[in-house]
Amino acid sequence: MLFFAVSGRTCVISSTHREELQKYITGIVTRQGQKLIAIYCMPDHTHVLLGLKPNIAPIEPDWRYQNRID
Repeated sequence: MLFFAVSGRTCVISSTHREELQKYITGIVTRQGQKLIAIYCMPDHTHVLLGLKPNIAPIEPDWRYQNRID
C-alpha cells in the first residue's frame, strides 16, 4: 500500500477533483504494468493498494513521480 499526503496535510483535494486524481494515478500505475487493486483520495491524503510484479521494489514506483505536476 502506498500513502500520499499533501504537504502539511492541508485539505486541498476537493470532492470535485477526487475522481480525476484517482483516474490520473490509475493511469500511471497501469502504464507501469502494475495492478491497481484499490484507490481512494481523501481531502488531505490518498490511499493506493497495488499488486506489484516481483521485479519491482515496493518503494520504486513513487520516487519517479514525487513532486511531479503536469
